Amino acid sequence: MKNLLQYITSQTQLPKKSVENTVKLLNEDCTIPFISRYRKELTGNLDEVQIGDIVKYKDQFEALEKRKTAILKSLEEQEVLSDELRNKIEEATDLITLEDLYLPYKKKRKTKADTARENGLELLAKIIMSQSRNLGSTEISSLASKYIKGEVNSEEDALEGARHIIAEWINERTDIRNMLRHQLERFATISTKVVKKFKDDEKAQKFRDYFDWNEGLNKIPSHRLLAILRATSEGFIRQKIEIDDEKAISKIEDRVIKSNDAASKQIKLAIEDSYKRLLLPALSNEALSAAKEKADETAINVFAKNLKQLLLGSPLGEKRVLAIDPGFRTGCKIVCLDAQGGLQHNETIYPHAPKNDTKGAMKKISSLADAYKIDAIAIGNGTASRETEQFIKRIHFKNAMQVFVVSEAGASIYSASKIARDEFPNYDVTVRGSVSIGRRLQDPLAELVKIDAKSIGVGQYQHDVDQTKLKSSLDTSVELCVNAVGVNINTASIPLLSYVSGIGPKLAENVVNYREEKGAFSSREEIKKVPRLGGKAFEQAAGFLRIKNGENPLDDSSVHPESYSVVSKMAKDEKVKVSELIGNKALLQKINLEKYISEKTGLPTLKDIIKELEKPGLDIREEVKVFTFNQNIKTIIDLQEGQLLPGIVNNITNFGCFVDIGIKESGLIHVSNLADSFVKDVSEHVHLHQQIVVKVLEVDVPRKRIQLKLHKN
Repeated sequence: MKNLLQYITSQTQLPKKSVENTVKLLNEDCTIPFISRYRKELTGNLDEVQIGDIVKYKDQFEALEKRKTAILKSLEEQEVLSDELRNKIEEATDLITLEDLYLPYKKKRKTKADTARENGLELLAKIIMSQSRNLGSTEISSLASKYIKGEVNSEEDALEGARHIIAEWINERTDIRNMLRHQLERFATISTKVVKKFKDDEKAQKFRDYFDWNEGLNKIPSHRLLAILRATSEGFIRQKIEIDDEKAISKIEDRVIKSNDAASKQIKLAIEDSYKRLLLPALSNEALSAAKEKADETAINVFAKNLKQLLLGSPLGEKRVLAIDPGFRTGCKIVCLDAQGGLQHNETIYPHAPKNDTKGAMKKISSLADAYKIDAIAIGNGTASRETEQFIKRIHFKNAMQVFVVSEAGASIYSASKIARDEFPNYDVTVRGSVSIGRRLQDPLAELVKIDAKSIGVGQYQHDVDQTKLKSSLDTSVELCVNAVGVNINTASIPLLSYVSGIGPKLAENVVNYREEKGAFSSREEIKKVPRLGGKAFEQAAGFLRIKNGENPLDDSSVHPESYSVVSKMAKDEKVKVSELIGNKALLQKINLEKYISEKTGLPTLKDIIKELEKPGLDIREEVKVFTFNQNIKTIIDLQEGQLLPGIVNNITNFGCFVDIGIKESGLIHVSNLADSFVKDVSEHVHLHQQIVVKVLEVDVPRKRIQLKLHKN
């Protein structure tokens, strides 16, 4: 535990006591949302990001310790574990150092050095390597001739075998490996060349920039490295990592060669062989892996940030919605949803070519809007979206109607998923897709959690980065968003409930089964009756589960049940009911919190309670806004340089952001076109789904690329 705490505090620079208490809570199966929200006194008010860092370095330390145990066991079995080696292994603070220590003893395929040893050449290698005799070329030949036997047919065979052994020794020297790592870290370049047969290949053209490229490995941006690696894996280009070979070999010679005789000439040859055959291939791969890991981390962070913004997108709320999945030949699939997202009606209309039943479609939409008392219309942003939006706006509704265009990203994946089949077993994928579009308008978070985050379309190269790390990061993002907003336990789906702190998929299923069998929950206390939902799960989950119009008004707030007694005491002291305390800002501001501090409840928790009581159950998300694209822009051909257009940010990367301007292709605002001064972080200037105005800078119709600039109003 002591070593673990030292490791985490050295990596995070967080207070030791905060780290110690957080690790203890994590070991007790507490979740990040629960710890950051309800255990501020113990953590010293650490936020989700800081607690997430503690989790990351705790996992790293545990992986390191596990590897140490495996290596020590292997060395013991080989009977080569000295006290000195054991100490070095136990003191190692990273995997690279650990693997270097293990390298000479690692079980590997038979090497050239192994063959040379079998041929009895190790003693010759030692004599040459010792450089203790001033050997001339005649003496070296004479010495080598003594080893001609069996598979060794000549003096040159003997010397070559000895060099193979020396090359392996050089490869296994930690100081030499670290020196070369340093050279690669500082001076390595990544260069690329197109594979000739793909030079004019259509699929390869998107990687055209990398047909002949050279850049410092320590400077290359994440997106560029991932693009190069993808182009390499698809066979369009070849890439290699390079440093100044002469300089690197010279640095090894300085460390190894002590004399200037025939032995040193043999060692020089062994050094060149070791460098080209063993050291450079392994360490350049290691450098590329490290750069890839860094690029992955950057890409995953951008992805997670985008996902968070998408999940926390503005909800329309509990309003009745008519949702349309637009299309031409196959028609527009329409569904009517009640305020809770329940499917009430579905059918298909054909307002566009080839059927052009515009009049009949208008009549149908109008009558459905009246029959189901529709508050808003959601239109998917796929094929025929713009035409459908224009068609809807021509309808004269009896009541004012809000019309929204909603992202369809991932809707087709949801509609074909098991979750969708379980929800709508009697309907086909087209109906399920339309339902998803409507529900996304009502509550993006509740609907998007049903889709694999990788399929929502808010990242780049999501299939190229480390999949385990990506999944972990995205799951954490979803979990933090769900718990930040809170969940209505009486309407939430199994996927949404499964992200609630302490719940998970199995308990989420039990909650829904209980609800269907017994009816709506009337209190948080009743949650304890759900099968297999024990005290720990209740402690972790209760504060994030909301019960509307329940027996206790606090059940619809983020006040944790463990603090209900504190609120009751406050109400009693103020001579009011708890319900009269809620929302009474003037009264709440007068309460002296010092009176309620106890061993369990400190000032941070009390301040949170007051803040929540002022505006209980306040949704942290912004209100949804209606948006309209420029109606004259229907395809990329309609674009002209200098045009000002309304748009919606639909993806953010480190090199800029992509903007939906109402056509099939999204435009790019490069980071240099976001502001007049240097931009360090794109997300400081724009956020996902932000409504902005852009200026068209350049249109490349053949490559379907649109360059934009953020227009400041």
